[in-house]
Amino acid sequence: MNYFLDVYDLSLNKTGEELCGDKVKIHRSENKTIIVLSDGLGNGVKANILATLTSEIIVTMLKSDVPLNEVIATVIGTLPICKVRKVAYATFTIIEVDHQAKQFRIINFDNPPILYFHRGHLSPLNTSTSNILGRQINFSEGELHLGDFLGMISDGVLHAGLGTTWNFGWGWENVARYIQDTFIYSPARAQTIVQDVISKTQSLYGDDVGDDATFVGLFTRERHSLMIFTGPPLDEASDDQYIERLLNFNGRKAVCGGTTANIVGTYLGETVETDMATLRDDVPPIGYLSSIELVTEGIITMAKSLDIMRACAGKLTQLANDSNGAVLLAKELLSADSIDFLVGQKINEFYQNPLLPRNLSLRKNLVEEIAQFLREQKKEVKIEYC
Repeated sequence: MNYFLDVYDLSLNKTGEELCGDKVKIHRSENKTIIVLSDGLGNGVKANILATLTSEIIVTMLKSDVPLNEVIATVIGTLPICKVRKVAYATFTIIEVDHQAKQFRIINFDNPPILYFHRGHLSPLNTSTSNILGRQINFSEGELHLGDFLGMISDGVLHAGLGTTWNFGWGWENVARYIQDTFIYSPARAQTIVQDVISKTQSLYGDDVGDDATFVGLFTRERHSLMIFTGPPLDEASDDQYIERLLNFNGRKAVCGGTTANIVGTYLGETVETDMATLRDDVPPIGYLSSIELVTEGIITMAKSLDIMRACAGKLTQLANDSNGAVLLAKELLSADSIDFLVGQKINEFYQNPLLPRNLSLRKNLVEEIAQFLREQKKEVKIEYC
């Protein structure tokens, strides 16, 4: 797939509840992406458990290529009907995307219909219905194009505004119209649309959110890629090989580490130019090399950048307005969809903790810690040691 599947989700808990009764589960593999939104009956702990169970069953079976009918039958058979309300204990919507074919299919059981936008306009989906174990299941499918957006919502979003201008709540049509209006500003990310909708939902509820409300957005857009080269390779003879890979990388490039930057500079026939205006008490200055978007010091800057990303909970918009190396590196990392690390394993004695085994690199541990944080932010991360 030559574009990126940008997926973002956000929920509002019903007022007074610590846990959300909606659950979103996302699974990405090389061949497909699976997204499940389940809405447990009621609110709080019980609803959360039911929704979590439902989403876990679906994703576990689908990623193991269990036939769809068997997956649905298993879930439907697991969830009994509430004797009082005469409805299932959990509803669900599934989006499954085939990366190679660029095809998607949607399976919806008692959740609001999917919102599909093509070229910024609400577009109808061809939907068929099947009866499985006495439950009506809706199926839709289509082809994903660059700029397409798919939105999954729980009914808590639709209920917002109940008793105000919208006597029966905000409603599906109004949500769709609101999303379509956001495309006027050409949103660059799913996060933009999802946050706008959830913010509007919260505003309509006022200070009393009456039901768990969740919105999951899938936006197809150009991939933002980043490669970071940090640390000199073990074998100096392979330096040029890795530098060429960096320079030929199709995306933005960063070099973290003074020795690493000098190696790249030598290859380019340049001297690293240091920008002392970016020096801070706790962050070394950045440097400049042609063909490289960002050049920073290594361990200290990377560790500080991780602290900064954690402090802002991975939100790009919450980064400080500063040009120091740690903030600039955090911006590169949080702006990227996929990050490739080339990590040299030659040990810099200056950065070794005497309490650790000598073969355990602080750089390696730090990169793995950064990678873990980025994966929690739904980034695609690869690490190659050299």
